[in-house]
Amino acid sequence: MGLISGLLGNASTVDNGKVEKEMADVLVPNETVEAAFQVIRDRFVFTNKRLILVDKQGYTGKKVEFKSIPYKSIKYFSVETAGRFDMDAELKIWVSNRVEPTISKTLKKGIDIVSLQKTLAYYVMG
Repeated sequence: MGLISGLLGNASTVDNGKVEKEMADVLVPNETVEAAFQVIRDRFVFTNKRLILVDKQGYTGKKVEFKSIPYKSIKYFSVETAGRFDMDAELKIWVSNRVEPTISKTLKKGIDIVSLQKTLAYYVMG
């Protein structure tokens, strides 16, 4: 866990214990949250087994979609950052042999895109 903590810093992370409690019904036995990023209402949750994308939908956010992606299924990913004046970035993840990205997220100012990219690389390439 020390390596992950070093990669992430504290900028846009969510407490792992809090996320584990909130996602207790989603996690399988012996699955632990290693890192979590908050993007407005959505989350990127890195566990020791998979990447879980939590997408809160609707006005109230009560409807929630959980996308579970085993690390071995992620073939490649890209991060596109904008210039100095436009702080948005875009993350794309390709799963299996898809031509188009399976996941495409616009990340607004405030998330540490470098840490997110390093964490994703750590699990996909590790």
